[in-house]
Amino acid sequence: MRSTATVTFARRMGFIGAAACLALSAAFAAELKPDAAIKNRNVEANVFLDDKIKADPALAADCLAEGKKWIDKNAAETNASRKQDPQLFHDGGWSFERKYDTRSVVDGHYVSIVRSDYMDTHAAHPNSDVNTILWDSAQKKRISIRPFFTETADNGPTMKAIQSGVIASLNIEKKKRDIDETGAADWYKDLEPKLLKIGAVTLAPSTVSGKSSGLTFHYPPYAVGSYVEGEYIAFVPWETLKPYLSPEGTKIFGGARPKDDDDGTR
Repeated sequence: MRSTATVTFARRMGFIGAAACLALSAAFAAELKPDAAIKNRNVEANVFLDDKIKADPALAADCLAEGKKWIDKNAAETNASRKQDPQLFHDGGWSFERKYDTRSVVDGHYVSIVRSDYMDTHAAHPNSDVNTILWDSAQKKRISIRPFFTETADNGPTMKAIQSGVIASLNIEKKKRDIDETGAADWYKDLEPKLLKIGAVTLAPSTVSGKSSGLTFHYPPYAVGSYVEGEYIAFVPWETLKPYLSPEGTKIFGGARPKDDDDGTR
């Protein structure tokens, strides 16, 4: 068990890290023009698409439409909050930012995107969230990982293998961060062997051009650990998935995860 001093230090570092992320985010926003935005006395909200996304008109339109809905939703909720309790805004308006970043392009048309959200409503600390999009530029639509496996039934062999791989990876990551794993099972209880319950997934890049080295699962703070632990990325190598791959999956997976992809954020 960690000492009280260690826990206190971890919490302080967590808050410092969150503040640093927001500072970097603000600097980023100042340098780049948002692709969608709203700003008034209640709220400032921005959406950014990276250059690779903007190079694909259909993908850019899809992300931008989603981003604009997100801005409108937050603006409406913020306006309602001010009407209900103006004191919530004594430190100024609330801030929201969403970024769409390309993580990988596999087989020339499977595009994995990480969608990162930051929200500052002047609470105890800013909040963040992460989700992912898998886009097929050939079909010009969002897809799931189902086509890469022979079956993805809830509680089926594929999903159970993925769940085991995710938990094993998370345990390794927690050890790297010197996190006490006591109670980790409680954090993992929501990681069910179901496609919609296992986490936000992307195709990891590979040392072999055009291939994917496996699946990466992205978890925001609080999803699989305390807030101070921050975001987690779990990696399941394609070799673990091999017995369950469909012909399409066999085609796109191969190689190893690049060493500079350890943080899993891009």
